[in-house]
Amino acid sequence: MRLFLSLVSLLIVAQAAAAAPPAETSADPTAPYREAATKRWEKTIQEMERRNESEPKVEDPILFIGSSSIRLWEPEKLAEDMAPFNTLQRGYGGARYSDLAVFAERVIHPHDFRAIVMFVANDISGSAADKTPEEAARLAQHVIDVAREQKPDAPIFIVEITPTPSRADVWDETRKLNALLREMALTQPHTYFIATADHYLDAEGKARPDLFRADQLHQNEAGYEIWAQVIKQKLDQVLGGE
Repeated sequence: MRLFLSLVSLLIVAQAAAAAPPAETSADPTAPYREAATKRWEKTIQEMERRNESEPKVEDPILFIGSSSIRLWEPEKLAEDMAPFNTLQRGYGGARYSDLAVFAERVIHPHDFRAIVMFVANDISGSAADKTPEEAARLAQHVIDVAREQKPDAPIFIVEITPTPSRADVWDETRKLNALLREMALTQPHTYFIATADHYLDAEGKARPDLFRADQLHQNEAGYEIWAQVIKQKLDQVLGGE
């Protein structure tokens, strides 16, 4: 009798397990960063959302997202540099993958984009808040995944993080992140890595000061000329035949 009851109990447990919904296979990768990102960037993202409402709609744009190098690329100059592609600039200064991942849906989903160009350079800066290359790469992948929810086949271009004189001490770590981003692009469809670093290094492998503003962090006009040429060349290669 005891054996019979034990078998019945096991059967009930097995049936309950089969009927139960599957457990979550992965936690929200943005959860550890959400509070800090919201505290620092919520007003900035709200301002971006107001721009979506107030600015004229751009048809079939290349959506440029990321940190200050994107934000400082004035929309008119960006449009000129990338012509004949339509462009839309949605960068914010100081962006990290750890906060862009939190706001990815709000930054990306309002736009019927043709492609995305993404450049984020602040996860490894020499501060106490730095992320590991692996951590930053996981968050970059989340941004890509959010974009894919809306446009599964749209090209996504990851721009290599630029070597800068002010962050020379962390260039080795930044190179590790660049290598992970390159690998992501090589192993995923419709994803492309735009290699730029070599253009900003001198013969000794050091960042060229002449391509940066006085802060030795943000590109000057000469730096943007190089950036625009390299990015536009890649867009032409991938999108020119569409």
